[in-house]
Amino acid sequence: MAIKYLLKFFLVLFFFVLHNHSKADFFKDITSKIDDNDFRLSYGISVTDINQDNKYEFVVTGFGFSNLSLTYQNGKIVNINKNEIFDDAKRKTIGVAACDIDQDGFEEIYFLNTDTYSGEKKYSDRLIDNSGNGFVDLFEKEINKKNLNLTAGRSVVCVDRNGDGKYGIYVANYGGPTRFYELRTGQILDLAEQLNINKITGGRAVVAGNILSGKTDIFAANERGKNFLYYNSDGYFQDIAEDYKVDDQYENGRGTTLTDIFYRGRLDIVTSNWNGYHRVFVLEDNKFRDIATPTYNIPTRIRTVISADFDNDGYDEIFMNNIGEPNKLFKIKEDGFFEEININNAYEANGLGTGAAVADIDDDGILELLIAHGESGMQPLTMYKADIKKDFNYLRIKPLNEFGAPARGATVILSSNLRKHAKTIDAGSGYLCQMEPVAHYGIRDGEKDISIDVVWTNGLLETFNVNELNKTIEIRQK
Repeated sequence: MAIKYLLKFFLVLFFFVLHNHSKADFFKDITSKIDDNDFRLSYGISVTDINQDNKYEFVVTGFGFSNLSLTYQNGKIVNINKNEIFDDAKRKTIGVAACDIDQDGFEEIYFLNTDTYSGEKKYSDRLIDNSGNGFVDLFEKEINKKNLNLTAGRSVVCVDRNGDGKYGIYVANYGGPTRFYELRTGQILDLAEQLNINKITGGRAVVAGNILSGKTDIFAANERGKNFLYYNSDGYFQDIAEDYKVDDQYENGRGTTLTDIFYRGRLDIVTSNWNGYHRVFVLEDNKFRDIATPTYNIPTRIRTVISADFDNDGYDEIFMNNIGEPNKLFKIKEDGFFEEININNAYEANGLGTGAAVADIDDDGILELLIAHGESGMQPLTMYKADIKKDFNYLRIKPLNEFGAPARGATVILSSNLRKHAKTIDAGSGYLCQMEPVAHYGIRDGEKDISIDVVWTNGLLETFNVNELNKTIEIRQK
């Protein structure tokens, strides 16, 4: 037994030595804060409040391993889940997203299980609700068993299609029809056929937000087929990907996110392709144009892509998480220029990255980056944050809908003397993952006259003046 634990210790030490460097770097490695960080097969990560304590946790999926709920306690990142259904170590979970589907103000969690590559699978997905007496799987109720998702899938995203706070869940399946689940009078129904989005493709990544219609649209990056761009028209969807030049039919979609490339107050589509050219689609004259530069668009074995202001300088970075090859980091400067940042920590040349997410888990105003690993080999989780050496200011905007739940899919726009900067309240699963439902802004040097617009999922806009920095401002929809 002693030999077993000694071997485990040296394996962990060897893995971290490969990616940890002591010299000054953009990121600092804080992986040591993760308690009981074993070698495992992990995939998607979501950020939500699982125990209704008004603090966010990282929800990490396990592929034949336990699903985790990681929170910050006394300087450590610890797993607080003790529920067997949530743990679900016998199933192979890869995608995850959270949103409030029953309008009780708290988010349910959709765990997407995939025990086969494509087509029919053995184990259904789970839709976890905190009932007050512990977690229950809504799909285990007899009334819902006829609508189980028994098709292999990849990603899942939450969509408030009618703008009324009643979220549905879009499931990107592989080799079977797309699902769109909503809760109606206590029953989980698949409305994908009714909404004309039940297409069969190689579903990979999917995001939802205020892209074109003013309400919640859906962009799906697919493999072995065209991408979808679903325009929201009164809660129904029309695919306009080909018309708007984002169908990208000869590539194989992976990590995708919505971000404001030109700091002009509107969201653009950043989507990447497996061993193919990575795209940065910006809207110009009623068409999207790919402005990705040759240094940025170089093909990689890409998984998750994250856009966030890690170092609080007021400019977003894009983190590209690859599997089996080094990760990359770019800063989005003015006029859509991508400046590559050399990194040592988080470089992970030997990392088998499968998913990643960001959140300010310790409430210090600096985002933490959690990376999951697996697929072709077991590796522990890793965690990083920007190594900021100078004073900084930040602002965090947390929009809540009329039910008190995170307004996922809403857009937050910061306006100042220096920029108009749109951020989405992440609805999920650009590829397997979902970020915290907070718009996090670093404040630029010399920035003043700051105000915030929130475009809710119903398309209505509210404006708020900002009189204080370095805090999280909670905004409730009227």
